[in-house]
Parts: sequence; C-alpha cells; structure tokens
Amino acid sequence: MNRIALDTNVLMYLYDSSDEKKRRISESLLASTPSVSTQVVSEFLNVTRRLQKMPKNEVLEKCNKVLSYCKIIPVSYLTLDKALYLINRYDFQLFDSIIISSALEASCSTLYSEDLQHNQLIENRLTIINPFV
Repeated sequence: MNRIALDTNVLMYLYDSSDEKKRRISESLLASTPSVSTQVVSEFLNVTRRLQKMPKNEVLEKCNKVLSYCKIIPVSYLTLDKALYLINRYDFQLFDSIIISSALEASCSTLYSEDLQHNQLIENRLTIINPFV
C-alpha cells in the first residue's frame, strides 16, 4: 500500500470555493487517509485563521474535522535532524524540509504539494507530486 502525505496548500483547497476542480482533488486525497505533519497542522490553523478571519474555536473545529481523516506525524528531534540534512542536500526552505522529513518518517511514497518541484524524488523513496497539474 502506498502511503501519501499532504502539504498545507493541498488542504487549503478544501475550503476554496473559487476553484471547484482543486477542491475535488483535495477531497479525494483526504479520503485516502493521508499523513500530515504537525508542521502542516500549525500552518493550516494559521492560514485558515488569517484568510477566513474566523474565531479561534471555529478554526479548531474546522481543523479537527479535516484532520480526523489524517494520520498526524509529530515533529521530533529526529524529524528536525533529518530536515537539516534535507536543507543541506536539497536547499529546501525551512518548513518545507520539516514537512518532507515527516513524510519520510511516515514511510510515505508520495508527498502532494503545489509549492515544491513536481516529480522530484527525495532520497530514492519519496516523490513530490503536484496533484493539480
């Protein structure tokens, strides 16, 4: 079975009424019980609160609903150590490296992200896919 991970940008389309196609793709990915790192959880909360200008309790309710379909991967010392390695090897941005490191820790074969290089293979184990191309 192929395990998948999602980046924050994929989750954000779940509530974007301006692009029905991307919303449907995000919903289908969410239905496959994806892994998400606690970094993604934090970003999702922050962006949802900022963009949708919702009260804190509504943001948490929305986040809980979405994340009930996901496997949450905690960020640990080992995650951060691997993230540092990924920054040095691939020159990823800080938070992207944590998300990628978490996906590797969760033994995912695919990380769906709109912001990273489509079809890039990381450590011969994880392929980054833009699900919207």
